[in-house]
Amino acid sequence: MADKQISLPAKLINGGIAGLIGVTCVFPIDLAKTRLQNQQNGQRVYTSMSDCLIKTIRSEGYFGMYRGAAVNLTLVTPEKAIKLAANDFFRYQLSKDGQKLTLFKEMLAGCGAGTCQVIVTTPMEMLKIQLQDAGRLAAQRKILSAQAQLSGQGSAQPSAEAPATPRPTATQLTRDLLRSRGIAGLYKGLGATLLRDVPFSIVYFPLFANLNELGRPASGEKSPFYVSFLAGCVAGSAAAVAVNPCDVVKTRLQSLQRGINEDTYSGFLDCARKILRNEGPSAFLKGAYCRALVIAPLFGIAQVVYFLGIAETLLGLPRVQP
Repeated sequence: MADKQISLPAKLINGGIAGLIGVTCVFPIDLAKTRLQNQQNGQRVYTSMSDCLIKTIRSEGYFGMYRGAAVNLTLVTPEKAIKLAANDFFRYQLSKDGQKLTLFKEMLAGCGAGTCQVIVTTPMEMLKIQLQDAGRLAAQRKILSAQAQLSGQGSAQPSAEAPATPRPTATQLTRDLLRSRGIAGLYKGLGATLLRDVPFSIVYFPLFANLNELGRPASGEKSPFYVSFLAGCVAGSAAAVAVNPCDVVKTRLQSLQRGINEDTYSGFLDCARKILRNEGPSAFLKGAYCRALVIAPLFGIAQVVYFLGIAETLLGLPRVQP
């Protein structure tokens, strides 16, 4: 393994292609995940993933399910590229002695990859969450306004419907955050993102590598196409569910706007305590199945593109067997 050289440009391109394809396929489920995780017990707008998607289509149209997708599609290329390339780089550095990587070294490589990716992941998630959750807040205001009108029907002065709040764009959000909080505004929730992404990578990359190894032919050739895909799906969904409590806390911390009577948080521990006290332990699993449905195909597609070496073919480089 020590003589295998890594083409960094090829790995970056493969990661970018995989990210673009994956995000396009699963973004509506990710939107449902964000809205379900941000719901607190005070005012539930959605009861499930399917209920969220149906109501989103009815109120915002088909493309309402892709609110915030432009941010992801723009930043997912460097994010996935950094994650995959960093893991590949650390695995290569840790295997220079020519011996097979131990589980600890595989986890160490995953830890390095997760740490590197938050440079892009944190601002991407920060902007995406505001855009995704805007529809939930608008639906909540509409429900409360309708309830107020019903309760005030017997009075002489009917309550006027609250004007619709204009929904922000990614450019407006970025400009406002930079103006009011500086670059730190885009990195709100950095600690929570690290606590989600580092354990995710520690679980995902070793699990994927070992599952993929199980499907490698005895001849020593690379694993078949379907094995890489299934290994990516299984490892991704398992890691996603394992770190979902941190994802719930991260989503709450990065949400700038709150619904009526919803809690505010001062930090990671404060958020975790309030969720546990007010909503119970099960709240930490909100959106877990959505996240598994997002991550499984996302990383399955990513690993297939990565292992097929599409970029190597485009760049005319020799394919390095993983």
